[in-house]
Amino acid sequence: MASKIVTFGEIMMRLSPPNYFRFVQTDSFEVTYGGGEANVAASLANYGENAYFVTKVPGNPIGQSAINHLRRYGVKTDYIVRGGERLGIYFHEFGASQRPSLVIYDRKYSSFAESQPTEYKWEKFLDEAKWFHFTGITPALSENAAQACLDAVETAKNKGIIVSCDLNYRKKLWSPQKANEVMSELMKYVDIVIANEEDAEKVFNIKAKDSDVAKGNLKLDDYKDVAKQIFDRFDLKGVAITLRESFSAFDNGWSGLYYDGSKFYCSKKYQIHIVDRVGGGDSFAGGLIYALINNYAPQEAIEFATAASCLKHSIIGDFNHVTVEEVKTLTKGDSTGRVQR
Repeated sequence: MASKIVTFGEIMMRLSPPNYFRFVQTDSFEVTYGGGEANVAASLANYGENAYFVTKVPGNPIGQSAINHLRRYGVKTDYIVRGGERLGIYFHEFGASQRPSLVIYDRKYSSFAESQPTEYKWEKFLDEAKWFHFTGITPALSENAAQACLDAVETAKNKGIIVSCDLNYRKKLWSPQKANEVMSELMKYVDIVIANEEDAEKVFNIKAKDSDVAKGNLKLDDYKDVAKQIFDRFDLKGVAITLRESFSAFDNGWSGLYYDGSKFYCSKKYQIHIVDRVGGGDSFAGGLIYALINNYAPQEAIEFATAASCLKHSIIGDFNHVTVEEVKTLTKGDSTGRVQR
């Protein structure tokens, strides 16, 4: 039976130059929509869950276009608030070879960033929900957004709803000091934390001592220690960490680990050739939530989440358009990419 899952954050219009053009070269942009929590909701809807996305968009055709994009992929938009002046935008330039991808935000004064906490009716939105998810991007956008997040997790905790948070530190949005202050308060209500190889250090000053992200030198034992420190500090039910080894903008090593307080579970490692890496972490979060809410064993859960995210790297856009069966096929070892006839 499908579960009601609620995610909360900002959806933006994404503008990308075609054909690996740089911003300074292009005469046109390709349009799609996405955002951390919207991407997670899309994954969960795709897997058959009742995924609701909560946000605020302007009451104009651009805001409606974002809503239509969510609806197209089965995300429930009943709780989206309309109003304000503008939809946030981000410009995304595809990287290639040794040239990294580049993101430029144009989201200041967006409808979501300027929304009021009282506009979100959490008692109603979270009624009969089994899971609530947000990311560290949302409280970074404004004091009001941070307060709305706090209201949401407090309500969720009072209702006995599982709360997950992807730390998702963004240096263009806030400082490590501010992130630590705000996120430490929110963590009091969180059950499952998701992080990448850098987030824990930037937000909570928990560092993988002998690993070097810039050089792609990631030691698994270091991240087991990071996961345990996060788990113990915030009295959690689980911690998941994605591990990305960046060889170039195209080629990465990709794996994940999960810690439930008693044992570490490590996924297989994938060598991925990237088509579009935006949303890769969100697809991992969506896969993990799906697996855990459907009572997968921890090893199965981390394998499902990592495989789902591996496949996302082959898909243009923010959303992960893969089926449960496609993910399970990959977890079972079929990674040849042969034509399915």
